[in-house]
Amino acid sequence: MVTSRLATNNNHDIPTQDPAFSRRQFITSTAAGLTASVALPSIAAVGTLPEFANDNAILQGITIKVADQSQLDSMIQFLENGFECQVLRRRIRGPIEETWMGFGPEQLSIPDSFQPPVSSLASYGGHASIHIVYDKTITNPLYRVGDSTPPGDNIAYLQLGVPEYRISQMVKSGGTILDAYGYVNVISPSGLPIRGIVGLVPDPIMFVAIRCASVEESRAFYQQLGFVEQEYPYARPSKGMGQFEPPQPAKSVYMAPSANCMGVLLLPTQKRKKQPTINPVVEGLNLVYNPLPDAGEDDVPRLVDPSGVAIGFQSVRQFEEVEKITR
Repeated sequence: MVTSRLATNNNHDIPTQDPAFSRRQFITSTAAGLTASVALPSIAAVGTLPEFANDNAILQGITIKVADQSQLDSMIQFLENGFECQVLRRRIRGPIEETWMGFGPEQLSIPDSFQPPVSSLASYGGHASIHIVYDKTITNPLYRVGDSTPPGDNIAYLQLGVPEYRISQMVKSGGTILDAYGYVNVISPSGLPIRGIVGLVPDPIMFVAIRCASVEESRAFYQQLGFVEQEYPYARPSKGMGQFEPPQPAKSVYMAPSANCMGVLLLPTQKRKKQPTINPVVEGLNLVYNPLPDAGEDDVPRLVDPSGVAIGFQSVRQFEEVEKITR
């Protein structure tokens, strides 16, 4: 079995102490304020987690689609066995079967079972999720397992910073390894590209890397949604200076609506100004926001960024209602 583990010796750059200090610092810190948004009217705060106390919105996760039961099963096994991800909740509505996967509770409040400093970060709230939708009405495959390229290139990868990953289990579950020198780039069984890095982060679901014909145009789009430029997140203390994690890509911009949630990395396309192709397995990114008291919760339309990535909106109330009944 090929396995990559959290380093525990002097030859690597990962510390061996309890990583919980970083999340606890987030809990007591004040997040950066967001710019006013025309498209997304809102007020602080998102839920009752201390680290979101001053935030209008958070990027809560990504939604992907699969076209058959075997692909759904393979994707779940891929995330569970390859990255130690877990099924957080499920729902079946007619021909639609939904599965949410992540590394800890999504609820926007501190779980009753969480006891600092005893509990681990994995039992704290506010984690992002990978929302897998299996639609039985889809008859044509969106991605054929084993293909060496994703079905579109606007999503460069979803970055996960995990204590451990297992390459052999990724392959066994239908993943296609692109390269694995220090960190792994793999096409998941669903067709979503994933980059796995061994490291310690508050939430292993770090960000979505998006290829942009114009980084400036995409930056302006996300600014209108209240995203602000943030410090590029690293999973390892070496911050891109070692062989186990690359530095921030040149001419890229990292943005998020909060310093404490997942974000987006805006990457220039390899060929300047070339419009990326849309990956059909990615339904969109999921933004959870707090609407103004006099604003309707259904007034925010689904938007599409300049790279063809859809953005879906859900109020805090709507998110919490669905999250609670589907756990």
